[in-house]
Amino acid sequence: MYNAFVKNRRVYYAIGFLLTLLFAFLQLYRLPLIDEHLESKTLDFRFRLRNALLPPSVPTDILIVAIDEKSIREVGGWPWGREVLASLVRKISADRPAVIGIDVILSEAKDNDDRLETELKRAGNVVLATPFFVPEGKGNTTPRVEVPDILWDSAFMQVRSQKGLKWQQFAIKPDRVLLPIERYAKVSTLGHVYSLPDMDGVIRWEVLYLQYGDDAYPSFSLQIARKALGVEMKDMVLYGGSGVGLGNRMIPTDLSGRMLINFVGKEGSFRSIPAADVLQGRAPAGLLTGKIVLIGTSALGTYDQKVTPFSGNTPGVEKNATSVSNILHGTYLTKSPGVIELVVIVLTGLFMGILLPRLKAVRSALLAVVCVSLYVAAGCYLLMYRNLWINLVYPIANMVSIFGIQTVIRFFYEEKKARDIRQMFSSYVSPKIVRELIENPEKARLGGDRRVVTVLFSDVIGFTSLSERRQPEEVVALLNEYFKKMTEIIFKWDGTLDKFVGDEIMVFWGAPATQEDHAERAVRCAIDMSERLDEMRQEWRQRGVEGLDCGIGINSGEVIIGNIGAAGKKMDYTVIGDNVNLAARVEKLTREYGSRILITENTLQHIQPLIAAGGIGHVEIRDLASVRVKGKEREVRICSVVGLKQP
Repeated sequence: MYNAFVKNRRVYYAIGFLLTLLFAFLQLYRLPLIDEHLESKTLDFRFRLRNALLPPSVPTDILIVAIDEKSIREVGGWPWGREVLASLVRKISADRPAVIGIDVILSEAKDNDDRLETELKRAGNVVLATPFFVPEGKGNTTPRVEVPDILWDSAFMQVRSQKGLKWQQFAIKPDRVLLPIERYAKVSTLGHVYSLPDMDGVIRWEVLYLQYGDDAYPSFSLQIARKALGVEMKDMVLYGGSGVGLGNRMIPTDLSGRMLINFVGKEGSFRSIPAADVLQGRAPAGLLTGKIVLIGTSALGTYDQKVTPFSGNTPGVEKNATSVSNILHGTYLTKSPGVIELVVIVLTGLFMGILLPRLKAVRSALLAVVCVSLYVAAGCYLLMYRNLWINLVYPIANMVSIFGIQTVIRFFYEEKKARDIRQMFSSYVSPKIVRELIENPEKARLGGDRRVVTVLFSDVIGFTSLSERRQPEEVVALLNEYFKKMTEIIFKWDGTLDKFVGDEIMVFWGAPATQEDHAERAVRCAIDMSERLDEMRQEWRQRGVEGLDCGIGINSGEVIIGNIGAAGKKMDYTVIGDNVNLAARVEKLTREYGSRILITENTLQHIQPLIAAGGIGHVEIRDLASVRVKGKEREVRICSVVGLKQP
């Protein structure tokens, strides 16, 4: 039952189909636990591989003025006073940058606010970071909030919804905001700096807009990019749940308004200049001209470090610089909607599910490795050259699962088949043949089969009279000693020991493993048995024990071979047919012709070319007579074989 179940390839096909169905379902209904813990790690791996093989160029139009350890040592402890920030903005603005983004929270009134307000107003191109706070992750319900009047000017003026898509239910909804003080907000542009890490704590997305109250508000990086492109607020369009239109650019987002960030590398990838160098006039003139300048903290004690795919210590200002660069240069990543992965799952699932059961273990493993490697290579290529993120986990898991489960089932089946073969044949044939059958189980066909073999019968001469003269214990001991030595010789010549019947031995060659030289092996085995028996007879005489003698009959021809007996009770792997009976009858003629070994003309024909070529030496073959054995109408020629001891 087990063998029939496993040998039926439909079982393997069903496994492949069910696994393909499972992973196709998982691909359609992506589990956040898988996407944000496993799949995202494959993205991180591709990022690092890309940077090792094909490092992306660092944008030259974005420059960070960093409030780093050096600046804090020279200027004083953080946070700085407003007069210092005002001086920093004035010096940056004097170099005529395209945009100034201040990634510093200015929500509390302090001394010299008027000086900073004056510089912000004079610059006229400043974007201020504005923190929004989202309850419990994304905020699934719309909180009731009061929107300050000063915030309305920073909201999207054009919002368009796709038919049938209620994007508001997917949007991220904060419940409060920490605005810059009013005097700064009036002379600047505001952009939110909310970041939503994945479940593993790594930031991979830029939230381009938040829904606060009834309006949507753009991110800090989006506002900087808009001003750098010279796009007015009224011309920036929010396509809810699909993207943001910025002039003639379309920035794709997911349903929640997130854009995948294409990170350039670890911290320090963007060009940076210490804020102290700007304040002290050490920055070269014209360095900031036409540049997008972001002011932000990078010193460890300022607590604005983010975890990115490249580092756990990336300053938030660098994350924002990366997002600005992605928007301006169109280098943001696009996540596959899942169609590619679904097609790959179905095609590879059907291909491997059908083909693997037809291949041997090594070839099936090679095929699985090739399929997985090609898909991984495609995923890396698409990220490196097309900025496209395709899922690796589900398609690869499907391929590996199909190969793994089919291999495990095949392994247990092969193990059972090897045990069956070993159990079936270990008492019939030599260990060498058993190993060959285990390695090539197709040779161990147990069903009925027609095959040309050579059969040998050996019978003890005068066993009945010997049994009458000796004690039963002595007879059994003598017979067992004889059988032991003969069996060793039979296995030496890779014969299949069919059975012991009383004092008779039945052996055949040519099955279960194919042996083209079956007749030669049988004849050589018979000669070896005869010579060993002579040695045993001499040993018995020395011990004063009445020895045994035997007759050996050999015939070659077509027989029926297979497991024969009562199923579930007693089964024997044996040969039957006229040629088997002929070998038994020829053995009985050894007494009549006084020869220990007799072979038929059928066996002689098989070994004649070998004799002619001198392949069997020290053997004399005598043509005796044509005889008609019992049960046969046609006469059969028999020959005597005598082994000649080497001098």
